[in-house]
Amino acid sequence: MTKINHGHNPIIKMDYPDPDVIYVDGVYYMISTTMHFLPGGQILRSYDLLSWEHAAYVFDYLDSTPAQRLEGDRYIYGKGMWAASLRYHRGCFYVVFVCNDTQKTYLYRSEKIEGPWRKSEIEGFYHDSSLLFDEDRVFIVYGNTKIYLTELNEELSGPKEGGLHRLLVQDVEKPRLGYEGSHLYKINGRYYLFMIHSLQNEWRRVEACYSCDSLEGEFTGGDIFNDDMGFRNSGVAQGGIVQGVDGIWNAVLFQDSGAIGRLPVLVPVSWEGDRPVFGIDGKAEKQPALPCSAGHEDHVYAPLYDSDDFRYGFPWNAEITPDKKQEYGCFGLKSFWQFNHEPDLNLVSRDDEDGILWITTDKLSMHLNHAKNTLTQRMVFPSSGAQITVDPSFLKEGDCAGLCVLQGNYCWVGIEKRDGKLYQVMYAHISQEGPWDLSEVPGTKVEERLLEMPDGEKPVFRIKTDFSGEKDTARCFVRRGESWDLIGKEHPLCFRLDHFCGARFGLFIYSTKETGGRVGFSDFRFET
Repeated sequence: MTKINHGHNPIIKMDYPDPDVIYVDGVYYMISTTMHFLPGGQILRSYDLLSWEHAAYVFDYLDSTPAQRLEGDRYIYGKGMWAASLRYHRGCFYVVFVCNDTQKTYLYRSEKIEGPWRKSEIEGFYHDSSLLFDEDRVFIVYGNTKIYLTELNEELSGPKEGGLHRLLVQDVEKPRLGYEGSHLYKINGRYYLFMIHSLQNEWRRVEACYSCDSLEGEFTGGDIFNDDMGFRNSGVAQGGIVQGVDGIWNAVLFQDSGAIGRLPVLVPVSWEGDRPVFGIDGKAEKQPALPCSAGHEDHVYAPLYDSDDFRYGFPWNAEITPDKKQEYGCFGLKSFWQFNHEPDLNLVSRDDEDGILWITTDKLSMHLNHAKNTLTQRMVFPSSGAQITVDPSFLKEGDCAGLCVLQGNYCWVGIEKRDGKLYQVMYAHISQEGPWDLSEVPGTKVEERLLEMPDGEKPVFRIKTDFSGEKDTARCFVRRGESWDLIGKEHPLCFRLDHFCGARFGLFIYSTKETGGRVGFSDFRFET
């Protein structure tokens, strides 16, 4: 008898937007947008669509442009890798996505989900694209407001000469968001195009579907799912559909969920003739139950977030062998970490014996957003906390280092060196720029205290976030003995389009006066 597992929506209470899902040989795989964070193109694995673990990163680097490397005042916040399509065809996995800073379309392929992945480009820029393998032909569907279909050549390097190219549907009069987020499938000989758009008179995500029995024919349809699960009038939409264990169909979509980001939601899919029906009576289930793939009933999933003592049992510069790549896929750090941009590993090291991660600066920065090699983890709904021990021994004048909430409206707690002295500080920033514009105004120092530590002790900092009840707040603390002292004040968090990502914890250092300062991080503790 097939084991039934039980879960809760959202199925992952972390920022995994724009999901696409496939089912291959008893395993579900999901990819989502990773934006500016590297390594990128994270793929998750599941055996029941309810619980997930890290499987692989598709790429360590993209094009290593100055902006991707966070050189000077350049950056790719809010850009980078968007809305990937994940497909499996004739023994090969394919991932395609656009990069919004380079304006290119990338194609990666591999015979194994763990890689190695081979990189190429598709001529053109295909926003929110989706691949369709239709026997010996390959198509890409894409667009915003106007959704196009283009046939690709045999090498998948660009449009096929004389191949099919046409407008499938359009949604040109939406004042907020027209059709995008396309996913195209061929099911039982019929073609189905799933998309997202907004309601006409208000901002609310809605899932739409159009279908046709031919790629040359007229696609007809409309909205098929409109549910906000009782949260902020924020609809659930955009993602992939998949037929899995016991032939059961589901969609994995996402919901804008405030400062925590965009959380994946499972929606059951049934069929009335050739028409897909999303949800139960038009609603997503709060507690979905699904069968588990045979042979994996007792699988223990590796966590998507965790504490880290930085003691791995091998040196920092050791080669990461294929058997360790799943666990240590972040340039030799555990796979739940990602850097804020492409890291400069010459400035990063890990002391395995003492359990210390060291980060050094090589440029001047006036605020957190330009700090190279910031090491991040996603936060978890409804609340998250983190602690970190900091070694400030090698900070230079003007250096700032510590633990942050990384997003447009950031805050951080840590150490500032000024006039030869060390201060415990809390900084905060609320952007006054437009939603897409990254603020270049330095954060405001909310509170400072002269650092006075007993010999041999190191300062410990803590941040606690609360996303419950739509609060979206953060508080910063410094440890005093066995207790915690609040430093600064409660800080409001906000999902902004300048970062276009949910709030993350980050370990950082930046220099404001001279380069070459370094800081040591140890005993990172994740709290939920």
